[in-house]
Amino acid sequence: MEPLITSYPLKYSVPKARVFVIFMSMVLCTTILCLLQLRFFKPKIKDFYSFEVKDSRGRIISLEKYRGKATLVVNVASYCQYTDKNYIALQELHREFGPSHFTVLAFPCNQFGESEPSSSQEIESFAKGNYGVTFPVFHKIKILGSEADPAFKFLIDSSKKEPRWNFWKYLVSPEGKVVKFWRPQEPIESIKPEVTSLIRQIIMKKREDL
Repeated sequence: MEPLITSYPLKYSVPKARVFVIFMSMVLCTTILCLLQLRFFKPKIKDFYSFEVKDSRGRIISLEKYRGKATLVVNVASYCQYTDKNYIALQELHREFGPSHFTVLAFPCNQFGESEPSSSQEIESFAKGNYGVTFPVFHKIKILGSEADPAFKFLIDSSKKEPRWNFWKYLVSPEGKVVKFWRPQEPIESIKPEVTSLIRQIIMKKREDL
C-alpha cells in the first residue's frame, strides 16, 4: 500500500502568500503617502496671529484680525507697583500710534504676587474707568506652567524670555514674529523707536503694493 500523502501545506500556502502581499502593499502605500505629505503638505509654521484667544466676556477671538499691524502684547495686573505708570504709558502709545498700524493687546494674569484677583470683565472696567484705555483687554490667562495660554507661550518660546513679573512687553511684527521685549520698569521712550520703525515699514509696504 502506498503511503498517504497529505496536501495541507500546499492548501494553506496560497492564502498566506496573498495576505503577505496585501500587507506589504499596504505598508508601501502608507509609506508613499507619508512621504508625499512631508513633501507637499508641510505643517504650517505658527505665528502669533494664528492663535485664538478669549475676550473679557469669554468669546473666542482670532488674533488674525491684528495681522498687518505692529502689536505690543502685555501681561497686565490691576494691583501692582507698576500698574499706574504702565497703563498710562500703554494708552499713550496706543493713542499716538494706533489703531490703523499699531495696537496694544493686554492679557491679565494673576500669577505674579496675586496682583490680578478680579474677574476678566472687572479688569476691563477697571482699565477703562481708571486709565481710559481704548486697546483690547482680554480674558484673564495663565502665562507660566503647563496651563499657559498657547499664544503667550509662543511669545515666550520665540523670545526665550519668560516674564518674571507683571507688564512684560513683547513687540510683534505685522507677520506675527516677536521683534523685541521689554521689562516692566523700562521707560516708554525705549519702546517708541521700535514701534515707529515697524510702522514705517508697514506704510512703505502698503505704498509699494499700490
